[in-house]
Amino acid sequence: MTRPPDLTDRHALALHRARALRAGPALFLHEAAAAEIKERLNEVNRTFTAPAVVTPFEKPWAEILPSARLVAADETLTLDPGAHDLVIHALALHWSNDPVGQLIQCRRALKPDGLFLGVLFGGRSLHELRGAMAEAEAAILGGLSPRVLPMAEIRDAGGLLQRAGLALPVADCAEISVSYKDLRRLMHDLRAMGETNSLAARHRRPAPRRLFDEAARRYAEIHTMPDGRIPATVEMIYLAGWAPAETQPQALKPGSARMRLADALGAYTPRPGSGDSGSSD
Repeated sequence: MTRPPDLTDRHALALHRARALRAGPALFLHEAAAAEIKERLNEVNRTFTAPAVVTPFEKPWAEILPSARLVAADETLTLDPGAHDLVIHALALHWSNDPVGQLIQCRRALKPDGLFLGVLFGGRSLHELRGAMAEAEAAILGGLSPRVLPMAEIRDAGGLLQRAGLALPVADCAEISVSYKDLRRLMHDLRAMGETNSLAARHRRPAPRRLFDEAARRYAEIHTMPDGRIPATVEMIYLAGWAPAETQPQALKPGSARMRLADALGAYTPRPGSGDSGSSD
């Protein structure tokens, strides 16, 4: 089978992340994700003694899990098979050329009944910027080029976990709205997050200044808030699944149930004149 072309230029991504680290990274989204993961771990009735975190930026995750092994977010993860009871994939899965492969590597690193948690940027992230850039590029250059990373949709996330062989998969999402003085400040933060264009199919020549001027104008025209600032939406998708184990609840095979659903739910026949028609609005 022919391998599909890479979506991400991993060398460019590494350069962008290194530049962010040298200049002082903007880690507020990683900090928000780490705080949310910490809350979710507090709700799990278990003590994890061998955690690992896959991340391009270590600091926020080391603070919530100081005993965790921190693993670089490369295509091949340096995780030992069956070594961990908790693996967290932290805001890096959206750049992977093989996201299912990343999840499989995490599942293999888990002990039986170990927990996988993941967080990645979802498809609604930066929809304001996407729209403004597309309109500006069509107007200035007469066409579109790959500039913003396509991201996962929540409806597909649970399927990724199942394809990776994780049991009891759960996916949910939350949105964060960040405001900026102007598009220039937003672009500055994207550089400081290592989240600028690392698409393999991107144009290699610098974009003309007038393209960003036009994008800023359209962005402000459509999205400016009453206080004069512009919003940027970030969708965070959270994933959870467990390494298979015999002790976990198992789905029954079709036709193997020993009780009718109506009996299990305690169904009854309404008494005449009771006013219960059995329907709901």
